[in-house]
Amino acid sequence: MSKKVLNYEMPDESGFFGEYGGSFIPPELEKIMKEITEAYIEIKNDKSFQEELLHLYRTYVGRPSPIYYAKNLSKKLGGADIYFKREDLNHTGAHKINHCLGEALLAKKMGKKKVIAETGAGQHGVALATAAVMTGLECDIYMGVVDIKKEHPNVVRMKILGANVIPVTRGTKTLKDAVDAAFEAYLEDPVTQLYAIGSVVGPHPFPMMVRDFQQIVGYEAREQFQEACGKLPDAIAACVGGGSNAMGLFTAFLEDESVSIYGVEPSGTGFEPGKHAATLKLGTPGILHGFKSYLLQDEKGNPLEVYSVASGLDYPGVGPQHSLLKDLKRVNYVTISDKETIDAFFELSRTEGIIPAIESSHAVAHAIKLAPELGKGKSILVNLSGRGDKDIDFVVDKYGSDYGVVMD
Repeated sequence: MSKKVLNYEMPDESGFFGEYGGSFIPPELEKIMKEITEAYIEIKNDKSFQEELLHLYRTYVGRPSPIYYAKNLSKKLGGADIYFKREDLNHTGAHKINHCLGEALLAKKMGKKKVIAETGAGQHGVALATAAVMTGLECDIYMGVVDIKKEHPNVVRMKILGANVIPVTRGTKTLKDAVDAAFEAYLEDPVTQLYAIGSVVGPHPFPMMVRDFQQIVGYEAREQFQEACGKLPDAIAACVGGGSNAMGLFTAFLEDESVSIYGVEPSGTGFEPGKHAATLKLGTPGILHGFKSYLLQDEKGNPLEVYSVASGLDYPGVGPQHSLLKDLKRVNYVTISDKETIDAFFELSRTEGIIPAIESSHAVAHAIKLAPELGKGKSILVNLSGRGDKDIDFVVDKYGSDYGVVMD
């Protein structure tokens, strides 16, 4: 496969990864998006900006995040060794801070007064609220009321940080509807505020920009793994909703044909419409939120209702580069159910003392299935994209009794 097709030089000047991506936006946004693209290309090549961002990664985020060998889990499974890239140890508890700092610094350099965003699990909201404090910007976060209830600890964190959390009551009251609301708010004033999109989705340049800010995950991991093990992993895995943590890990390994790559989507409670968010497994190419990608849609092109136990994964679309990688068959996109996810949540907690985010638990679950299949002498690197502090109340309330957790 051509490096030009797979590596960070994609997309083309119009924002397309093959046939996916682009910028399908109202005319009033075209000039603004062009300005954002030009500003991003400028800072991308600005040594002082890169040094400022790397300094914050080291001293504020706590990068590089370590790689951890899950000795107990690997021994219990009796197959391939499982390693975790510990993005859950970052300041704010997930990978989201990597691109939020970049987007906030960009907004500041463009003279914006406010950053706005959607959030599902709340990790992007917390990270952007944190970055806004760092850069002296106002911050509005749109969040579905279902997710507000489900992810209450992150809502509290956003408010403590001074963000304005705006409840979204339309539709399914979850992530897709929060994106709709944030886009509408951005259309009202694209001049003084920047929509800091929370994944590798949206119109150009955001899939490229968020991927670029996140690729530090993969390049760190590639170097760390070789240093620790003397070779590359045999397989890598990450959960996929929009797909930012996955692209962050995958980018550094795309040219390594010896490394099998797995993107893990939620099959929820079944493959009937409204019971899953398996976009790459069951979707077809379509346009949503200003870009073209695989999309769960009806015969008229309207997005279908989606569901996942993980609030951060219940999105009907997916990043355009993931769509291309599916077509190229470079990444194996697989699915994990709610039951397998919660099993993995407790398994990792009780074998390694690490409570993972429900989103990340999808990738953990796939590694648990894959390890015996690969067998001894092989290795799997999982991007542990976030920690589960935000999820513990929900998990215990809904599933606790099934796993022996009964609260007085």
